[in-house]
Amino acid sequence: MRLCAGTRHGTIKLLGCTLALLCTAPLQAATSVLIWPIDPVLEAEQKAGALWLENRGTAPANLQVRVFAWRQGDYDDQYQAQREIIGSPPVANIAPGQKQLIRLTRTGASPVGQEQAYRIIIDEIPPALPDATAADTPQAAIRFQMRYSVPLFVYGQGLWGKADASGQRDSSGVGKPALTWRQVSVQGRPYVEIRNTGPVHARLTDVVLQQGGQQRPLVEGLLGYVLPGASMRWPLPQAVSAASVLKGRVNGQEPAQTLSQGQ
Repeated sequence: MRLCAGTRHGTIKLLGCTLALLCTAPLQAATSVLIWPIDPVLEAEQKAGALWLENRGTAPANLQVRVFAWRQGDYDDQYQAQREIIGSPPVANIAPGQKQLIRLTRTGASPVGQEQAYRIIIDEIPPALPDATAADTPQAAIRFQMRYSVPLFVYGQGLWGKADASGQRDSSGVGKPALTWRQVSVQGRPYVEIRNTGPVHARLTDVVLQQGGQQRPLVEGLLGYVLPGASMRWPLPQAVSAASVLKGRVNGQEPAQTLSQGQ
């Protein structure tokens, strides 16, 4: 699944699958849902958190909310059913212009000193097809099902996801990813492989490759995530030399960080 960065209000949308394709007809307008915050966390002392959904469209939005455990293995994202975090209500019907609070609640204690990753998947439940017997109603249409995906990170005692502006938490407990990269070949194609040996995830944006005096972006905006203890791969436009430098923003921080080159 790929994320598309949203608006200044901080929405994240995942444009999901086409539900039905029924020849030559108008495209049915989908609902438009704003989601915030886009980077929810549950710190060690928090039992629950909030996610807000707002319907900016002109039709009611019927949404299903599920929370999956998120792991990375074999250089890919993996999602599994879980009962550690519950999203409530699991189904929401939101009228145009209205908001809905989704409460994210822990069902137990998180492992001490660890970050756990989840994905909140919000699926639009499309309305029923119009009655085929209705007069002057076009029967052929393209109907889209929208899917929104939001990362959620949950922390155990002794590890924090974000600095505390109030100063009540020790800033030394804020986790930082530890990243290294290398070039690998997969079926004859060059890839960049990034490993994270730190205690928390890395969200990589604006990643560029520097060779000599030239700088080339790998992708525009978000490259992806590397969870703790995981390695992820992304294709390179071409093979690079050992003197190449990989730089990017990590978890939204400025300035861009230079990643160490591993073996």
